[in-house]
This record gives sequence, structure tokens and C-alpha cells, in this order.
Amino acid sequence: MTGEQFTIIVLVTALLIDLAVRVIAIIVVPRNRRPSAAMAWLLAIFLIPYLGVLVFLLIGSYKLPKKRRDKQKAINEFIIETTHGIELVTDDRPWPTWLRSVVHLNRELGAMPLVGGNSASLIGDYAASIAAMTVAVDTAERFVHCEFYLIALDEVTAGFFDALERAVGRGVIVRVLVDHITAIRSPTHKATFKRLTAMGATWQFMLPVQPLKGKWQRPDLRNHRKLLVVDGIVGFMGSQNLVSRHYNKKSNIRRGLKWQDLMTRVEGPIVSGINAIFITDWYSETDELLSRETVELTDEIVNSAPDALDCQLVPSGPGFEGENNLRLFLALMYYAQKKIIITSPYFVPDDSMLYAITTAAQRGLDVQLFVSEIGDQAGVYHAQRSYYESLLKAGVTIWLYPAPYILHAKHFTIDAEVAVIGSSNMDIRSFNLDLEISLMVRGASFVDEMRSVEDGYRALSRRLTLEEWRRQPLRSTILDNLARLTSALQ
Repeated sequence: MTGEQFTIIVLVTALLIDLAVRVIAIIVVPRNRRPSAAMAWLLAIFLIPYLGVLVFLLIGSYKLPKKRRDKQKAINEFIIETTHGIELVTDDRPWPTWLRSVVHLNRELGAMPLVGGNSASLIGDYAASIAAMTVAVDTAERFVHCEFYLIALDEVTAGFFDALERAVGRGVIVRVLVDHITAIRSPTHKATFKRLTAMGATWQFMLPVQPLKGKWQRPDLRNHRKLLVVDGIVGFMGSQNLVSRHYNKKSNIRRGLKWQDLMTRVEGPIVSGINAIFITDWYSETDELLSRETVELTDEIVNSAPDALDCQLVPSGPGFEGENNLRLFLALMYYAQKKIIITSPYFVPDDSMLYAITTAAQRGLDVQLFVSEIGDQAGVYHAQRSYYESLLKAGVTIWLYPAPYILHAKHFTIDAEVAVIGSSNMDIRSFNLDLEISLMVRGASFVDEMRSVEDGYRALSRRLTLEEWRRQPLRSTILDNLARLTSALQ
């Protein structure tokens, strides 16, 4: 065989492989995937075939391994069986005509019921929320369940770690879950885990990427939940991680960035639901089902006051068949009659969410969006900005929370009826790739408190106008649009 013949064979083989890759991609990539995401993946594979295929094989599947999904189904069935009839909700206060169908939707998706007899308060001060959680841990008699996307031992959280150690010393069982990839990227991770081990706490990585130990899934599937449960009586959840306000990152410290978060402290039957989420995640990671760590609902736990809150938890993530948080958010957006106020640090909606929000504004509703003036993640920040013009044209009011703060709170209110708070951003990552937890609350007192928080944001923020937006430089528009394209790779 001559060198020329060999070259021809190599070229023909390469062309055939390239053609086969493209044909297979057209068949495989769009299956059970959003059209926008499928187009983004196909574009990547067609423009850079070998690298595109490699990346797709690495992160193309946004589902957890089948074993974990089966565990989630088993837990859902257990929750439905054990929570039947505990709703405790009365019709003393008239329900909005649409609320019952949303409650049914949430129950079908995430298995958790709507339960009454709860009380809740909001904590918007960063140090105060950690202090409140520390105080709660110091009251523990049976167990402390602590689950956060990021837990770091530093000067801000040292008191919380001391409280955990005191609890262990009293004979309290302390269990800690922390996201693997996020945790090991923290500058203080070695000191953090050393301290937890030394105090006698039982801790476990969530969604560990440890192929040598047989633990593997798409590496950017993360557990983004933030919750704390003390004795099944007091619970905390929201947007804040257990870490210093600048996350101990040199780049954040250099820029002077400070995170602004919102947590809620809850009491009542809903705390058992938050604990059930922890039990689910603990079981998924350890195969240990904590059936004993449950609390009987007594008159002391159930708030019988006329203004008690009705609450429903909505867990979501790649362990579920559907996008539970997205479906909840969409339902509420379309049911809203007067006002929608959204706070989201990373606002990169899919088409359905963008349409729901802009349609609400075009229906004449007062629709407001709070976002940060600056960003801590360049790609997400520019992708978010690419949606501003469509929102402004539809009549959405955009408020820019001032630097050097990163408005990291995640919540929204619907009319005077319902508020939602939790760990979920309104972006494609939170809808598809991250495990999240959202709390839907019905109760005028809670909605009013949330509106006071929103008023505080508004007093500090400035309004972005369409005229100002159209004056942005061309280079910013190009960066925004490129970031928007890559955000669809899911």
C-alpha cells in the first residue's frame, strides 16, 4: 500500500466516522430533552465533533443513576403512605379557587402534603441567621440534622461548630450532609471535616464523585439544598450556606463581595417534612433509613392559632421524573391575578418560565424582578442579562440590588396569598441539575413579612429602564448572547 492510498483510506474513514457521529447525534441527543438544549448540544457536536461528543458523554445525562432514582421512588411511596390524613388544613379561611390544584400538583410530584398548624419567621441578616441556628442546636435533646450545599469552618461559623460539639457532648446525635464537589473546593475543607470527625458528628458527602469507590454520576449534578432540623421541632431552610459571607474566596475578598441571603425559621408539622427530606438524602447516600428520627404530632407542636400557616414542601432534582420546582413556579405564575415579585440571584429561565413571566406582565399584573447589579459568576451573569430586554419590553420591572452585595436570596410572592422560599434559583441548573427544596406558604402574615423584605430590597436598589439597557456597549451584548447559548447545554 502506497502512502497516498493510506492517506485516502484514513480520510475516508474519518469522514465516515464524522458522518456516523452526526447521524447518531441527531437520533440520540434530542430524546427526552428540551428543543433548546438539544439544539445547543447538536451545535456543539457538529462544530467540534470529537470534543463535543466527549463532553456530551461526560455531562450529557442530567439524571442520577437508576439505583438512586429507585430509592427516591421508594421514599416517595413511604412518605405518601405515612402522611396520609395529616394535612390538618381547614377551610376556615377561604382558599383561592386555584390553590387546591397547585397543592395536588405538588403532592403528585414531590409526595409531600400541605399541612396546617405552622408558624414561621424570616431572617434576612446573615450573622443573625447563623446565630439563630446556633441557639436552636443548643436546645437539641435528641438529634440535629444539618444539610447544606456548603459547610465551612471559619470565623463566622465557629460558634455553630461549637454548638454542634456541645450537642454531641450531651449525647445528641449529630448528622451532617454536605455536597462533595462544593465542599472540597472550599479553602477550609480539611479543617472543617477534621473538626466534625473530632467532635463525634456523623457526616457524609452528598453526590460524591469518587469513581475509584464506585460512586459516579454526572459531576455537575449537585445537592443544592440548605436545611437544619433540631429534634423534629424546629427547622431552618432558605438560601444561605454555612460559610463566611464572602465564601472565603480570595477573588470575592479582593472585590469586596458580600452575600445577602434569606432564611426562614419554622415550627409545626412542616418540620417533620423538612426532616423527611434529610432522611431521604441520608438514605440515598448511606443506605441507612432513619425511621426512628420522626416526631409524633402533638398539640404542643401544632399551632392552633387563627393565623397559623399552611405549608407544603416541594423537593426537586434529577432524582425525580419531572422538574418539580419549575412546574410549581409555572403554575403559580399563571394563576396569579394581581402581583408577582421574584428574587433570584441567578435568573436564567427556560422558554416556559420566560413566557409565564412576560405573559403575566402583558396580562396587566405588577411583575417585579430583583437581581444583583453585579455577578460572582461571569457566565451566569451574562446569560441572565441576555433576558433583560425581553422582560423590560413586556413590562416587567427590574430592580438592581447594589454592589458589592450579591443578592443570593431565592423567593417570590403571588398576590396576597402565597409565598415561596427555598434553595432554588430560577435557572436551568436549578430546574434540571441540582437537588433543591422549596417551601410554599399560604398565610397573610408570612406574605406580609416577605413583602417587607422586598420593600427593603427596593429601597436599596435602582430600577433598570429599557432606555438605559439599550445604551449598553456592543461587546456586552455579544458576551450576553454567547453566555445564553452555552447555558442551554444541560
